[in-house]
Amino acid sequence: MTLSSPEPQQRTGDSTAQSDEPLPFVAPCRQLPLNAAFGWIKLGWRDLRAAPRQSLTFGVIMFVLSVGITAMTWSWGELGLYLGLITGFVFMGPWLALTLYSISMQVERGRDVSVRQSLIDAKRQIGNAMVFAVILTVVFLVWARAATIIHVFFPETGKPALKDMLWFLGIGSSVGALFCAIVFAVSAFSLPMLMCRKVDTVTAVVTSVNAVLRNKPAMVVWAGVIVGCVLLGMLTGYLGFIVLLPLLGHATWHAYRQTIDSSRWPRVDEA
Repeated sequence: MTLSSPEPQQRTGDSTAQSDEPLPFVAPCRQLPLNAAFGWIKLGWRDLRAAPRQSLTFGVIMFVLSVGITAMTWSWGELGLYLGLITGFVFMGPWLALTLYSISMQVERGRDVSVRQSLIDAKRQIGNAMVFAVILTVVFLVWARAATIIHVFFPETGKPALKDMLWFLGIGSSVGALFCAIVFAVSAFSLPMLMCRKVDTVTAVVTSVNAVLRNKPAMVVWAGVIVGCVLLGMLTGYLGFIVLLPLLGHATWHAYRQTIDSSRWPRVDEA
């Protein structure tokens, strides 16, 4: 479901449309320009500057989490990596993202931003966040199983030919890219929608996937920006995550606000 010809600066979902009609299964989305991601980053930077202490607090938590996952991998090998990703990325990640969306929501509504309020807002959505985490866990486990199966294609000779190695790397990269695309489509707009509106997790996820599929060029650019920020953070020994991950969190909030029209659903702070 798509809304055509939006105004460039239009923000969606600011009010709740009153209607006796049943709610749709998916919220409509707007067509995005190719460079939409850079506008989201600019707005995210504005939020970061408006609430630097609160945002960077969660940035430090993400930095510590990243270091912890690396330490577990270094100590326990593959098992440590899996445990770290499941506990850190899958379960802590959505909760930390919700806190950043809350900060942006507080800035947007002209409120005094507080870490306490962002924690309260995130706690209110913990049930939906856990359902979302279970979805990510299923994807992650299937991904891990697929990676194991791919090892069948690994050359068994002592000195594999370049052709064989390229074949193996090509298959592995293609499968990895497919699962990354699934995670990206599922999570692009779903968590901000859960933070903003009284909506179930399935509707939020379907809405997110629908919006990504209908705005593929713009979302490819947005995915590239995210990958670039993550790589930059890794190159700085994760220190860059202290700023870059909160920036991406705030930008994701504005991506949702400019893309999804969720006005049919009541706001979470409405009685």
